[in-house]
Amino acid sequence: MAQKTIGEIFLIIGGIFMFLASLGLLRMPDVYNRIQTSTKAVTLGAMSSILGAGIIHPAWLSKCVLIMLFLLFTNPVSAHAIGRAAYKTGVKLWEGSICDQYGEHMEDENE
Repeated sequence: MAQKTIGEIFLIIGGIFMFLASLGLLRMPDVYNRIQTSTKAVTLGAMSSILGAGIIHPAWLSKCVLIMLFLLFTNPVSAHAIGRAAYKTGVKLWEGSICDQYGEHMEDENE
């Protein structure tokens, strides 16, 4: 009984993080901020939900851990690739952005 309750708590935590990720997509001003907020929250939410499912069904736990590791490594890499592609294709930063470190790095490379 306690095992099922712990699993359900992880499922609820995962749902909360997924909800926060969707809010981040709606509230953030540009694609770069949206990528950051959604990637971090979705990674935590998905991992919590998968862990909850693995705790509820112990036979799935080893598969759930492998899926969690896959998400942990692929979500940040894909977000970086999407952000870099957006920057290189000319998607503008939000006008309230304070600095553009990648642009400074690109200027140094071109010199």
